[in-house]
Amino acid sequence: MPKTSSLNIRISPEIKSAADSIFSNFGISLSDAVNIFLHKSIMVGGLPFEMTMPEYNAETLAAAQEAQSIISGRIKAQAYDSVAQMNAALDAEDEV
Repeated sequence: MPKTSSLNIRISPEIKSAADSIFSNFGISLSDAVNIFLHKSIMVGGLPFEMTMPEYNAETLAAAQEAQSIISGRIKAQAYDSVAQMNAALDAEDEV
């Protein structure tokens, strides 16, 4: 039997559960998947996938900017007294 070495990593329980679920569909464990990742990394001499920054459209970028402005307190979040009032405001936005 070949010698083995242990690797301890910290991941969120949600990520572990989701990964376990995916890999079990392939009939492999999370440990098997990590080993496959490491072997492939060695084979290609780096990460076995391309790393790029996601590209967002202008509307998504504007929404993210607005969210940051609300979080930082630069602008006040819109509040509504009822669902009907909120729907009316959304309908008005759609008409613009």
